[in-house]
Amino acid sequence: PEEDTRLLLKNCYRQYQQYSKVQTMLKNNLISLLDTTFPGMNRLFNTPARADGSEKWVDYAELFWHVDCVRSLSLHAFSEKYRHFCEKQGYHFQQSKCESLYASAQDLIAVFPKNAQYKALVKMAIGNLKEVITHVETLRAAMNEIASQLPEYPVVMEMKGVGPSLGPQLMAEIGDPMRFKHREALTAFAGVDPGVNQSGTLNQGSNSASKTGNPRLRHTLFKIMEVLIKLHPEEDKVYQFMDKKRSEGKPYLVYMTAGANKFLRIYYGKTREYLHALEADKETNE
Repeated sequence: PEEDTRLLLKNCYRQYQQYSKVQTMLKNNLISLLDTTFPGMNRLFNTPARADGSEKWVDYAELFWHVDCVRSLSLHAFSEKYRHFCEKQGYHFQQSKCESLYASAQDLIAVFPKNAQYKALVKMAIGNLKEVITHVETLRAAMNEIASQLPEYPVVMEMKGVGPSLGPQLMAEIGDPMRFKHREALTAFAGVDPGVNQSGTLNQGSNSASKTGNPRLRHTLFKIMEVLIKLHPEEDKVYQFMDKKRSEGKPYLVYMTAGANKFLRIYYGKTREYLHALEADKETNE
């Protein structure tokens, strides 16, 4: 039944959130540990995380966990070892990047020596992080699979800023759109309604959000707004509205809340219209 599917999606999202928090904690722990053996390791790479959640700096740290793992080699020897690393892990090899990594390691000062004990600590930290990343990505895929079984899924996935990760999160927190009698009920549920007056413009001196609604939903909405800002789709009404507020000099929380409010209003209209159409088709066929 649809109700069971929605409950399962919500519970999966709760687990996803818990593992994501653990992932962040373990990542920060690894960075702190590496700062004693290879300071600034994570800042040497700007490669985004791959679809499976893996990150290049974490894979690199597993092989070159201490600055002396690089400094003890000649540039040629390091280049060959780094080339083999890239081939094994599926990364694109660039000689210029290799030389940059080699040069970066020359002036670094490690707090702790290169020995078996510290190597074991780093390897353990990396292993724990990778295990949790696997759980996070498994839950992310499961959430998308579950969400795809809900009737409003195709409509939600067509909205700008929403993808296979944020879409299921949004649906998990909102639940059945039909349970909200009007748009204001949904924006109030999210806690993004007080910053917008009846004309759709922000009140001067008003709070950016009530913060009395669903904090998880607000968090997801803000992530969607960040995606829109990054992609800046000029034709999207939510982005246009939010960008206008930014150009007027509105504070971050104000324009983000305004965008979230407009997004939810559009979400409400599109999903309910689609669900009503599905219901009408069902009645016609019967």
